[in-house]
Amino acid sequence: MHRDVTSWFSGIARDLPWRSADCSAWGILVSEVMLQQTPVVRVLPVWQDWMERWPTPADLASEAPGEAVRHWGRLGYPRRALRLHAAAVAIRDEHNGEVPADFDHLLGLPGVGSYTAAAVAAFAFGQRTTVVDTNIRRVHARLISGLALPSQSLAAAEMRLADSLLPQDQELSVRWNAAVMELGALVCTARAPKCQECPVRPSCAWLAAGEPPPTYTPKGQAWHGTDRQVRGAVMAVLRSASSPVIREAFGTSPADLGFAPDGVAIPLAALHRLNPAPEQLERALDGLLADGLAEEHDGGLRLPA
Repeated sequence: MHRDVTSWFSGIARDLPWRSADCSAWGILVSEVMLQQTPVVRVLPVWQDWMERWPTPADLASEAPGEAVRHWGRLGYPRRALRLHAAAVAIRDEHNGEVPADFDHLLGLPGVGSYTAAAVAAFAFGQRTTVVDTNIRRVHARLISGLALPSQSLAAAEMRLADSLLPQDQELSVRWNAAVMELGALVCTARAPKCQECPVRPSCAWLAAGEPPPTYTPKGQAWHGTDRQVRGAVMAVLRSASSPVIREAFGTSPADLGFAPDGVAIPLAALHRLNPAPEQLERALDGLLADGLAEEHDGGLRLPA
């Protein structure tokens, strides 16, 4: 199984910049945070922009947190940008500007959980660590457990299974982690698996069981009309603004308030087209303030300084 999956990976692996041999540990850490719940195609341009702007943790740490949020763009879940900025500060101040190689030290960085710590330890430092993301969980569920989908939350039994499947050889373990992740991303997908292209199809317990259906129906997150959509539209205004935006402008056209918008006309218009209820808009504004993604300054809101 190790041979079949890693050989397949050798011929099919996507040419991604964070897989390059000369990619820094910082570049790999940034990619792992950005890729959480976000597809590669959306991450690529943002990752490239970040690495050009901030090639080292110290470069990012020297900026205001709001700049990290500004250049996060439309990746979603922008608190990840704040956590990466906080991690950069910790790396600069506590680790001499170098991403730590030790799993426990990685886990101690702001916003770094067990998955990210394991992934960075493996892919940046070549360590034998058990990496378990959504794609890997799905491959393990089908290939070994005969289930259409893994459980809705990561269970201890899944971690034990992943540990048992990890090759003992250190170099092979790193390649195995990357290969199984790629298999889940490209072939063993959630909705339409390409079983004919699978390198371990003859060994798949799910196929052998007759492809039983999942025990639950995955629910995609709603977007249109939600608080998340309004928050995203407000964030687009703040990212475009070069000065604080008065609170009233988020709900009323600037022209009606008696001033011309400064660089935020398009995102403000997009927010107004959503026509959020006043209480929904207030929830969005107050939530962004509470999350540290915005701050009040000179009678308006801006990205955190």
